[in-house]
Amino acid sequence: MEISRIRALRGPNLWSRHTAIEGIVACTPEERSIAQLPGFEARLRARFPEIEFLQPAQDPAGITLAHVLESAALGLQAQAGCKVAFSRTVKTVEDGVYQVIVEYTEEAVGRLAFETAEALCRSALEDTPFDLQAALAELRELDEDIRLGPSTGSIVDAAVKRGIPYRRLTEGSMVQFGWGSKQRRIQAAETDMTSAISEAIAQDKELTKALLDAAGVPVPKGRSVTSAEDAWKVASELGGRVVVKPRDGNQGKGVAVNISTRDEVLTAYAAASDISSDVIVERYLPGHDFRMLVVGDKLVAAARRAPPQVIGDGVHTVRELVEQVNRDPLRGDGHATSLTKIRLDAIALSVLARHGFDADSVPHKGAHVILRNNANLSTGGTATDVTDDVHPEVAARAVEAAQMVGLDICGVDVVCDNVIQPLEEQGGGIVEVNAAPGLRMHLQPSFGKGRAVGDAIISNMYAEGDDGRIPVVAVSGTNGKTTTTRLIAHILTCNKLRVGMTGTDGVYIQHRRIDTGDCSGPRSARNVLMHPDVDAAVFETARGGILREGLGFDRCDVAVVTNIGVGDHLGLSFISTVEDLAVVKRVIVQNVAKHGTAVLNAADPHVSRMAKTCPGSVTFFANDRHLPIMATHRAKGRRVVYRDGNDIVALEGTFQQRLPLAGIPLTRQGLIGFQVENAMAAIGAVWALGIDWEIIRQGLASFVSDADTAPGRFNLFNYKGATLIADYGHNPDAIQALVNAVDSIPAKRRSVVISGAGDRRDEDIRRQTEILGGAFDQVVLYEDACQRGRADGEVLSLLRQGLNGAKRAADIHEIMGEFLAIDTALAALQPGDLCLILVDQVEEALAHIKQRIAEAQ
Repeated sequence: MEISRIRALRGPNLWSRHTAIEGIVACTPEERSIAQLPGFEARLRARFPEIEFLQPAQDPAGITLAHVLESAALGLQAQAGCKVAFSRTVKTVEDGVYQVIVEYTEEAVGRLAFETAEALCRSALEDTPFDLQAALAELRELDEDIRLGPSTGSIVDAAVKRGIPYRRLTEGSMVQFGWGSKQRRIQAAETDMTSAISEAIAQDKELTKALLDAAGVPVPKGRSVTSAEDAWKVASELGGRVVVKPRDGNQGKGVAVNISTRDEVLTAYAAASDISSDVIVERYLPGHDFRMLVVGDKLVAAARRAPPQVIGDGVHTVRELVEQVNRDPLRGDGHATSLTKIRLDAIALSVLARHGFDADSVPHKGAHVILRNNANLSTGGTATDVTDDVHPEVAARAVEAAQMVGLDICGVDVVCDNVIQPLEEQGGGIVEVNAAPGLRMHLQPSFGKGRAVGDAIISNMYAEGDDGRIPVVAVSGTNGKTTTTRLIAHILTCNKLRVGMTGTDGVYIQHRRIDTGDCSGPRSARNVLMHPDVDAAVFETARGGILREGLGFDRCDVAVVTNIGVGDHLGLSFISTVEDLAVVKRVIVQNVAKHGTAVLNAADPHVSRMAKTCPGSVTFFANDRHLPIMATHRAKGRRVVYRDGNDIVALEGTFQQRLPLAGIPLTRQGLIGFQVENAMAAIGAVWALGIDWEIIRQGLASFVSDADTAPGRFNLFNYKGATLIADYGHNPDAIQALVNAVDSIPAKRRSVVISGAGDRRDEDIRRQTEILGGAFDQVVLYEDACQRGRADGEVLSLLRQGLNGAKRAADIHEIMGEFLAIDTALAALQPGDLCLILVDQVEEALAHIKQRIAEAQ
């Protein structure tokens, strides 16, 4: 078994809507059925008893080693606690080669599971040891390290329930919700509404108390101290029991409460000063420790916190009892679990000593041994939900405290006997206000019911009904993608939307190119959706990106498929037939939102069949409205776009909108057939988005498709009285469409300049010149930088073969170099001639043509 490539599919993909790891696995003839591997299955199950063979079900003769790898990679993740369910193994066109696809929740965990599954299979093949428990422990540890913690995770889960998209921006807890101009960001339980000043105030315990006191909120008396002796001085002045804590601490670190003796105060000062150089001593408020969670202007949860403790059994020491408690799987070292492990640190030992214990003491049976006086969950404490018991006056005080500090999400620490009476009546008070409060105690309290605090935070960030999404249009197909994408983006811009657009020549934000090169993949789409100045996005979506990584979005409002035709790039990445290519292109259709629309070419059967997979509605377009599929769709009152003489017609039931082709310069009065189809596709897309028809007319009329705005897309020039057309057509369908278009342009003599991309099939390269040979008098063949693995002269030879028996082309040249080929064709032009130049290096070739035109003037 050999794994030659592993990819992470980070969005909806060819196989599913799940994120997944895809591996290319080659199996030897013996490995194509585990029935041919004596003892293999028994050895495998001995090493991993929980493994299941997912496909083909219960048929060892049909189970390959690739299927076993799939099952192991999925099963290992499941046993490690990952929520995964989807996997698949697919035979490719290459003998013994399979694509293995396994869902993941965290990419690094999915990759490790794949590697571990391979090691498991080799162990069973070679009968070598395999430590399952160690492997699962490694997967669990990695998953715990990188997955979102409970606080951030609860907010993300709430967003997902609302249909709000999200993206992790770091390996930590920074997350973006929504897209473009509707995006919001959080880090743990802080949002982009949490100001740095408010956070700084909350960290400064003394300033916080001063502000709350000024607002009439009850707080304990006390002040900052500069030394251990100063701490004891303040404690003596306050009298009774005190609290010693860092002025800018968090998570209860370095806090000692309910202490009174000189030794206790000095020890507490030392612990607090390790956290902060500034330490506070304040009066201890007797009572229970409560945490109030305020979101916006509402109290959404409250919990009573109890300090970490163990219960004696008369047999085990305190240290042993702590170890027993820490073995609870709900307790962990960080914040990924519901509870935190108890620490036997200096403060815990001090508290034990005050009660007559040390770590090696054996408490009698039933004795409650307190290990800390403060009750933070981060120090091993527990929490009991009391949300329903909170008195309205207590809730009001908590909200006042949060608003006085200025926090949109705030953890308010209250000390009082109970929460069913106002604080003033029982001598209680607010002792701290916390930014980025932990949510664990409210989500999964030790006792009582959990509260939907994530939902409350999302509701504070997004109004009811707002899903944080901007309109997203995905455009795919064999030809016409770029022009259609640009036209849709232009019309949306006319509607005063700030548009982000991706394509084969770059990424554009409001007409400004921010990235260059082929940007028709998911990475570029994600970058656009992350840009805060984007109100709508239009993505040219190429097959390569879908195969390589999946889509850059979870769903789109409109999916446009221009055509499939005879295909392009066939034979690459196991996409060997037109049917295979259609399956890839339809991924955008399968991921249309339920309220969205697929705009499909009804004249292309591969495209029209995609309608069955669309979760939303369908708009068909075609030149011929009498096509059976168009007629049926029309009869059902559904949307169609078609050509009627000199108009494009948009029809739905009794509604009709006519758009004269004379008002769409892109089509040259309707003479360029493929541009008419591109215009129809764009009209269907913006219609689906609800754009006003007057705006659509303005957009169609003002769209310019020249060498500057749409390089390589039927760019027209005048050269010494001859017509030049530069285009990036590079497959048989595109060539045929170009021939049909230039046939409508009068010319005395016609010439064409062409090369061929080496990554096309031989028959596709030959077919291009077969078409051209019947439409042009002169053919200039060239070979340049696009050989893509072909030997020198191989592409030229295939192009020449396509011209064998050409009906028209009698003057044929073979040139080395694109620019020299262009110059050769230009030198032969006379006024009234027409020359089609099929450019490879688009921007460079267009610059060369412009230079030659300038020199001729």
